Amino acid sequence: MSAVRKGALGMLIAFVRAYPLRSTIVLVALVVASILDGLGLSVLLSMLNLATGETENPSLPEQTALNLINQLGLDPTTAVLLSVGVSLIAAKAVFVLLANRQVGYAVAHVATDLRLGLIQAVMDSRWRYYLSQPVGRLSNSLATEANRASEGFYHGAVMATQIINAVIFGALAMLISWQASLAALLCGGLLLGLLHFLVTLAGRAGRDQTTLLKDLLSVMTDQLGAIKPLKAMGREGHIDALMSAQTKQLKKALKNQVFSKAALIALQEPLLAILVATGFFFFVVKMGMGMATVVVMIFLIARAVNHLAKAQRAYQHMSISESAYWSIKAITLEAATEKEPERGQAVPSLNTGIAFRDVTFSYDQRPTLQEINLFIPAGQLTVLTGPSGSGKTTIIDLVAGLLQPTQGCIEIDGINLDDIDRQKWRHLIGYVPQDALLVNESVFYNLTLGDGSLSEQDALQALALADAADFVDALEHGLHTPLGERGGRLSGGQRQRLALARALIHKPKLLILDEATSNLDSESEQAVVATVTRLKSQLTLLAVSHDEAMTQAADQQIKLSDGVVQ
Repeated sequence: MSAVRKGALGMLIAFVRAYPLRSTIVLVALVVASILDGLGLSVLLSMLNLATGETENPSLPEQTALNLINQLGLDPTTAVLLSVGVSLIAAKAVFVLLANRQVGYAVAHVATDLRLGLIQAVMDSRWRYYLSQPVGRLSNSLATEANRASEGFYHGAVMATQIINAVIFGALAMLISWQASLAALLCGGLLLGLLHFLVTLAGRAGRDQTTLLKDLLSVMTDQLGAIKPLKAMGREGHIDALMSAQTKQLKKALKNQVFSKAALIALQEPLLAILVATGFFFFVVKMGMGMATVVVMIFLIARAVNHLAKAQRAYQHMSISESAYWSIKAITLEAATEKEPERGQAVPSLNTGIAFRDVTFSYDQRPTLQEINLFIPAGQLTVLTGPSGSGKTTIIDLVAGLLQPTQGCIEIDGINLDDIDRQKWRHLIGYVPQDALLVNESVFYNLTLGDGSLSEQDALQALALADAADFVDALEHGLHTPLGERGGRLSGGQRQRLALARALIHKPKLLILDEATSNLDSESEQAVVATVTRLKSQLTLLAVSHDEAMTQAADQQIKLSDGVVQ
């Protein structure tokens, strides 16, 4: 499922709805700032006319400024008018600063909220949906699309600022001569309208960039994860060729984007200069208006049209960014529709064991398990064996509640797993995968995964249970030693022991070992099996393994073949 793309203005409306208070503060502050700016310029206009002696028949803006001076009880001298005009413009700067501050906060919130929304939706999704998602696609959304979308909000605020300023200055100019000002503003709008094709070109380049970045990062993430065997076989060339082609397409999109932005600025400036020169000639020569009045009116019209030009450039930036916003919203919506459904509310325990009763499971109409009946007793080590594709991993995923049986049921201590609170059940599980997934952080972080409820004492106890305390103590900084990328500073056996300690740190009742010893040398394998054997008296263990040492240590061995128990 994908979100309907509603364009740059649709994106801006979505932002306003998501952040109504901040948007209101920004809008009010900008309106007040523009009014203060207009009043300040009107006061300065009165000062200019007073200095040049043109005090007869003041325009409405001038009269308004003089009324303001009178209400303040001040004498409308040149010095007073200058002081008041400057003060009003300075006050305008304060309100602009307030608006920009709120925009800055909102931009940070937009990027953060989009990322958190996507992460939450993906984490809450069904396991089968999660497995189908390319890592590069999610990484691109979190890293680039969220930032580009937040830039769209910023440029939307800039566009609103420029439009409000244009309205204020256009209104002031029309108060001096509405016929002349309206004609000039319409001409300015027409000139900017002729340049709209550059906005469309930039938007198309932005959409191409979003699509290409998504594809490029997906390929890069997947392929670079397997770079070692490919390089060892001399087959890395096809990755380079594929990524080079996508990179060239991305370069073309970026060139179009840069060209359209530069061309808009380059063409706006001379067109506006022509408008100002033509207007000046028309007002002075054809309409016979006073020089001071014409100068001020041309200034106001030029400011109004210049603000419209800046609004057009901001809209162009929004058009570039909006595809990233709709893309991340589409992925978030797609993940949200795949949310894992709530199940039961029963509080789980594991005192007797886990029973499969006539369990069948199918992937896309292909049966993986067929009417399985088995029992995993509590407090013992059960080992699942069998050839690849026989259904061992599927049984583990069903026990963890990551998958749901197509037919039949799974019972925990006689209670149907569908009637049990799924999250509470998973909190009773420790899981050790085939590859110890460690990050470039300290030992302590890799054990707790940032869980603030776990202490160093909890970590030390888990290390002791996993027979990992000695080698961690020998590290340079003990628990706080950085492990390097993917735990590269440790041996395979040490990494697997840390993965075991991580699974044990929250004191589970069920420990799942998914080929946990398959990548280890003989000595490390024997050591891990000895640790597992010692743990049998403390919790229930379920292992997938082909290792003879593990099967010899098992209390029960279940052989699978073609989705059935042998």
